[in-house]
Amino acid sequence: MPELPEVETVRRGLQENVVGRLVVKVEVGRERTVRRTSREALIDGLTGVQILTATRRGKYLICDLDSGQKLMMHLRMSGRLIIAKPNAVRPAHTHVVMHLATSNVVVSELWFVDPRTFGEVVVFDPDLIKTQMPDLANLGVDPLIDEFTPEILRELFKNRRGNLKALLLNQHFVAGIGNIYADEILHLAKLRPDRLPGRLTPVTLSRLHGAIIEVLNKAVNAGGSTLKDTQYVDLDGQTGNFQDQHRVYGRAGLPCLTCRKGRILMTLIAGRTTCYCSACQH
Repeated sequence: MPELPEVETVRRGLQENVVGRLVVKVEVGRERTVRRTSREALIDGLTGVQILTATRRGKYLICDLDSGQKLMMHLRMSGRLIIAKPNAVRPAHTHVVMHLATSNVVVSELWFVDPRTFGEVVVFDPDLIKTQMPDLANLGVDPLIDEFTPEILRELFKNRRGNLKALLLNQHFVAGIGNIYADEILHLAKLRPDRLPGRLTPVTLSRLHGAIIEVLNKAVNAGGSTLKDTQYVDLDGQTGNFQDQHRVYGRAGLPCLTCRKGRILMTLIAGRTTCYCSACQH
């Protein structure tokens, strides 16, 4: 699933190619992509409106519309957003198409492509976000757009049970971190994923905070991670390259690139495959 860095990369593409455009026509294929409302609701909510902004919260893409409503897009497991020329040949599994115009001339199409159909596209009323989009309303702190300090992290950890990786994966705690970046963050912070959050010292928490910011920013700058078993590309169809900088994720059984002493072990934590160094993560 695309995580915060991949979604932020797509958001930047939307900012450059979609913001300011008028949606003159909407096509919806599979109903599953618009399951939160309906095909008719998405078409009615987007047709004839201008896209004003392209923002992000966690793994959610959110656009303000001049109608006063908001457009939400979530890529989930295999979703992609692709910008294309009008009438270009569409790939299989293109479930939503927005025809975008400038001065009433269609200049591009925005495709929502999703082979596994876990992703979704919805128009909602921001005043009703708690009822229409409760998962979005209940997201935790976004480390790249919200105020996020070591002190805030320390407060979030207070009285928390479970293990460190499960907490990082909890979107009600920190929004946007998934399996890839949880492993990379914990490695940079030199912390085992099964550590108890409530027992971390202020110094250790400060190190973890710094690792969260550093890993996410580096991944954004690299356009995210594109793995062999994923569909992720940016709006222009280009892959990311942060996978070339992974220190532990996907490297089970290989020597640690950081300490050169331990090997990368793989285990199951919080129901997710987890990789960490046996020597330099404590």
